[in-house]
Amino acid sequence: MHVQEWLDSVPAVAVYAVVALVIGLESLGIPLPGEIVLVSAALLSSQHSGIDPFVLGACATAGAVIGDSVGYAIGRKGGRPLLAWLGRRFPRHFSEGHVATAERSFEKWGMWAVFFGRFIALLRIFAGPLAGVLHMPYWKFLTANLLGGICWAGGTTAVVYYVGIVAEDWLKRFSYVGLAAAVLVGLASMLIVRRKAQKAQVAEKEAEPVGAGE
Repeated sequence: MHVQEWLDSVPAVAVYAVVALVIGLESLGIPLPGEIVLVSAALLSSQHSGIDPFVLGACATAGAVIGDSVGYAIGRKGGRPLLAWLGRRFPRHFSEGHVATAERSFEKWGMWAVFFGRFIALLRIFAGPLAGVLHMPYWKFLTANLLGGICWAGGTTAVVYYVGIVAEDWLKRFSYVGLAAAVLVGLASMLIVRRKAQKAQVAEKEAEPVGAGE
């Protein structure tokens, strides 16, 4: 079942909880489709399904910030052995190459890697644990984490919500245009058929005297 269809089958409170939980676990370092879940829920909120986009954005932000903070604490305590364990457990996401790429980003950009990492799938999973492993000062991490979470979660929710409303309105207008075009085509087809029938009747009447004379 598609994510959006499943979310549409549960109460709004459950949608908020699922979005916060999935994004929180992804931010903690577990590879889950947080962005897909958030986009699907935001689309539902634009379709008048009882989901408040403001509450949704707040839950997504809370999940992102809390998940990253927990990931930071785990990374700080576990250190590099934790990254090695994650590499064995999730080789597709925590391979040595991915870890090295993320580490170079942190060394070059510092707290900005945490902020912009929220918008990049790979760094979104790494940001919390890797910042802890590298012993980034927590106040720097928390500042970037909070700002990144608000911009990513709130911004994604707002953009998808308004795009959904505009698209729905456009599709409604398009359906009205399509209906009008279908009516016009139907009327034109009826007039053409009727005119051809009248011509056929006239031709038949003109041919009758000729046949009688013979």
